Amino acid sequence: MNKLIFAFNEQFTRLHARSVALIQAIPGEKLYWQPRQSSGAFPVYSCGEHLLRSAAAVEQTFGGITTNLWDDPFEWTLPETLSTPESVAEYLNEVEATRQRGFTRFQSDEDLMKEFAAPSGKMRLLCALLLETLDRAAHHQGRAFATFILFSDTRLPGI
Repeated sequence: MNKLIFAFNEQFTRLHARSVALIQAIPGEKLYWQPRQSSGAFPVYSCGEHLLRSAAAVEQTFGGITTNLWDDPFEWTLPETLSTPESVAEYLNEVEATRQRGFTRFQSDEDLMKEFAAPSGKMRLLCALLLETLDRAAHHQGRAFATFILFSDTRLPGI
């Protein structure tokens, strides 16, 4: 019984479902709305930008796991490229498909205890990388929800 694989899969699946629910609730004109201008000291991001950063964290990790390419998806996740809620939703689904492909490589919980060479050159446990990815992705998703609340009273089911 692969309890760790199941638990990680469940958390990533929930993360994806929450992002999809949010992107479906965001009006197109509010996708990249910012609550205030950035002072430069701390960047202020929109719902769309936070959702893209959340998905990009997952894409970078599972791109690394599946193809050993640890590219930052920054270039193809710019607001200019993904300018509508529909295009962001499509990207979220592409990232989820990449994540699912990555999970097919895990045959047992022992696989998650293996070390691998991270892009930094340091050896890391795979389970530690997955936890870090979930944390980073959930952080950006939470900030997207917080920004959404600033302009909408819409209650999202199950969230």
